[in-house]
Amino acid sequence: MERISWTMNASDTPKLVHGGDLSDAIIRFGMPEGGWLDLSTGINPVAYPNTAVDPSNLWNLPQQTVLDGLLGTARNFYGVTADAGFVAAPGTQAILQCLPSLRGPSDVAILAPTYEEHAETWRAGGHRVRMVGNLGDANSADVAVVVNPNNPDGKSYSPDVLISWAEKLAAKGGLLVVDQAFTDPTPELSLASKADISGLILLHSFGKFFGLAGLRLGFASGAQETISLLKQKLGPWAVSGPALEIGARAYADEVWAMETRTRLTQDRARLDQILSKSGFEIVGGTDLFRLGAHEKAGQIYHLLGEAGILVRPFPDYPKWLRFGLPGNDVAFSRLAAALGGLSGE
Repeated sequence: MERISWTMNASDTPKLVHGGDLSDAIIRFGMPEGGWLDLSTGINPVAYPNTAVDPSNLWNLPQQTVLDGLLGTARNFYGVTADAGFVAAPGTQAILQCLPSLRGPSDVAILAPTYEEHAETWRAGGHRVRMVGNLGDANSADVAVVVNPNNPDGKSYSPDVLISWAEKLAAKGGLLVVDQAFTDPTPELSLASKADISGLILLHSFGKFFGLAGLRLGFASGAQETISLLKQKLGPWAVSGPALEIGARAYADEVWAMETRTRLTQDRARLDQILSKSGFEIVGGTDLFRLGAHEKAGQIYHLLGEAGILVRPFPDYPKWLRFGLPGNDVAFSRLAAALGGLSGE
């Protein structure tokens, strides 16, 4: 393969708000002959397969009995204690939009860099938002937000550390929000068994681990009083009938979850090998995505885009690219071949 030479320019990295924006990629690069390989998200590329839906869940309003079934299986999957409140929503993004309205104007500290919607929603709600680099910098805040493990660098805190932090905030009337969107591959990081303590709200995402992001399903757990307020704000019939049915089935499938965790760990190691061979420093990540640093990240983004492979750039960190997991051997080979141009292989 022909060796490719580049000059680094931070402007080569476009500002994308979210991964998964194939519409923008098509405008930017066109439609590749082999179709797009979207590695720009942290969504499991091998989705839960049993998605048949009872037609009655399409034409009837969502039924309470079906919702109760989902809440029971999801609570068991996450290990949320019976004393904790637990509510379903059409994706955790919907919950993020509600959280700022639970409090009056507050000083909100968000551990960064992280998912940008956390800061945007709190700012839009009239709160004072500051981005901090570690827990110590958030001690004076009224509200603290942490993604655990973090997106995009995979940094994580032990449950004991976060529980201690939540208790300190609660003692002064504060709140700790822990976004557990990427915890499912490593459930030992979950705080769900302590979800009932005061001053703590946990967010749980369905779409990432189960690979069904388009279904729009997520949950919040926490103290009963807080979750009751969230439930009121989400309103009736917040989650569609098909999402209730498919979610309940997926959460109850323990064999699939166990096999998926094993596969994700193996595929993460395989992706690390490809990135390291191509000159990336592995900054971090989770079993659903990897963050690599490279001096020519902006040009690599374009190289991959021209090859029909979409990854996630970070304008504020121009050496970073985030890679989701390829879903099969063909996808792994396609990525390896595209990156082969870095070394002239």
